[in-house]
Amino acid sequence: MPAMALPAQDKARLTVRSARPEDFEMPLEGFATWITPVDRFFVRTHLYNPAVDTAAWRLEVRGLVGAPLTLDLAALKALPRVELAGVLECAGNGRSFYQPGIPGMQWKYGAVGNARWAGARLADVLKKAGVKTGAVEVLFDGADVPIGTMPDFRRSLPLAKALHPDTLLAYEMNGAPLTPSHGFPLRLVAPGWAGDSWVKWVTGIEVLDREYDGFFMKGAYRYPVRPVAPGTALDPAADMRPVTALRPKSVIASPVEGEALPSGPVTIRGAAWSGEHPVAKVEVSADSGRTWKPARLGAERAPYAWRLWESEWTPPGAASYVLMARATDARGETQPFVQDWNPSGYLWNVVPQVRVEAGSAKPGRPPETASAIPEFPPQAKSACLGCHGTDMIAGQRLTRAQWERELDKMGRWGAVVKPEDRSGLLDFLVRSFGR
Repeated sequence: MPAMALPAQDKARLTVRSARPEDFEMPLEGFATWITPVDRFFVRTHLYNPAVDTAAWRLEVRGLVGAPLTLDLAALKALPRVELAGVLECAGNGRSFYQPGIPGMQWKYGAVGNARWAGARLADVLKKAGVKTGAVEVLFDGADVPIGTMPDFRRSLPLAKALHPDTLLAYEMNGAPLTPSHGFPLRLVAPGWAGDSWVKWVTGIEVLDREYDGFFMKGAYRYPVRPVAPGTALDPAADMRPVTALRPKSVIASPVEGEALPSGPVTIRGAAWSGEHPVAKVEVSADSGRTWKPARLGAERAPYAWRLWESEWTPPGAASYVLMARATDARGETQPFVQDWNPSGYLWNVVPQVRVEAGSAKPGRPPETASAIPEFPPQAKSACLGCHGTDMIAGQRLTRAQWERELDKMGRWGAVVKPEDRSGLLDFLVRSFGR
């Protein structure tokens, strides 16, 4: 079956954070449905989408196994089909809200979606291969190819998570084959865990007798083992651990920030989700957190899916109000009011705050504004735009020191910056995209 592309007209329904590689954010309207339509589902891509020939595609299973496997899509589909509804959320969702600012994709709320995933259990594939005693982790590789000297995107799961009956090798999303942007023909589904573990375009699985030490496990997607002050220098090996499970989180989808509300009742709506423990309750405040009341949860539910919620509120008078929502999961963990800092801006789940103006004579949402991207000088075009577009760069708001570190990193990954051009390039980035 051929891959299905994400039509250009549907990309217009998403916020483009980066056109190349693809990074598209779902708007707040996407939180209105329990299952997120594919054309509204966010896209996160480190590398360019690979062109996959379904007829030639194979899944290789090797490493610490008794019987290495080579499977085509038909062989995978011959295994028991399993379907589950679950939230996929980028680990960096909400990064733009961190203070001080942090480099990376400046996601707001919409690097998340809730879909129906279907495929074969990873455990069934590993059983066919025969995992040997001493196995520690399972490593996944995709068909995507690194850009320049950038490290290949390869991620591993602990053996226990790999063998969990809900961990899937999915070939369907919402009842149809995966699109190329979402990992066609096969992606890993690690329900309850952040999206960095949901490897796309899977072509290789390797069972390891050790923890994988590649860049995207030992150098990226790691979180401090203890709370630290913003800006603290950390040793990834000693002071940080891999990002794994999601945390309780809620989003207020309506009303929106700055909305002018008419007099009378208002329905506050949103969605809430957690990691490996489902959402137990959502509470809403309309007085800056002084008092809280339970929200009504939608009837649709599944262990790894989000819950839609709503709460009726009548403003007591014409004034400015701050609405809040907080989710609590089944083990009692709830959202914080202040986020623990981490150097990459992962796992943001602070209680959302939305200021609205009630009793307005002219109700309505504030207009959306977009900043113009300045013309890039020749040295910036040659150094920066060979791998990605201007939108990715324009989304950053970094200090001079942060831009210097970004230039160093891009140099390690293949960007060519002449010594005589570096100062001028840095001045342009700070002047145009400084904090």
